[in-house]
Amino acid sequence: MMQMDTLPPSAHELVLTGVGRFALFADAATIARGPDGVRMRSFQVVNEDFTVGTTRYWGGWSWWRFDCEAGTADRLDFASVVVGGAEGPVTPEGQPAFPAVPGGDAAGLMTVACGKARPEVAATTLDAAVTLGRARMAE
Repeated sequence: MMQMDTLPPSAHELVLTGVGRFALFADAATIARGPDGVRMRSFQVVNEDFTVGTTRYWGGWSWWRFDCEAGTADRLDFASVVVGGAEGPVTPEGQPAFPAVPGGDAAGLMTVACGKARPEVAATTLDAAVTLGRARMAE
């Protein structure tokens, strides 16, 4: 089982992979290749803070596993991210792997996870990713 530790705030290499209902970033710093595929974390940013009770959220993190040869993706979990960057709790996803359809969120993430070269890093902090993601969603 993969370790799902939080990286220090300065350790992120966030690559913008898609803009739609959410802005989606692949964290290239978390890419780990193993016998069961490639694992990587993604950060999903919502258009504007949403509030549950009295807590405001930016979006959430998910760990993914990709089978680059088979072209499949498996979202392993989701952990909400409050304004300021604290995260949790982690909720397992529990769904089976699925084909990463071209143009979809999983395919964009898979391109980063399975690529031979690292794409351009758009942000190195969650604050910067939220600002960039929201600006791109507003375009």
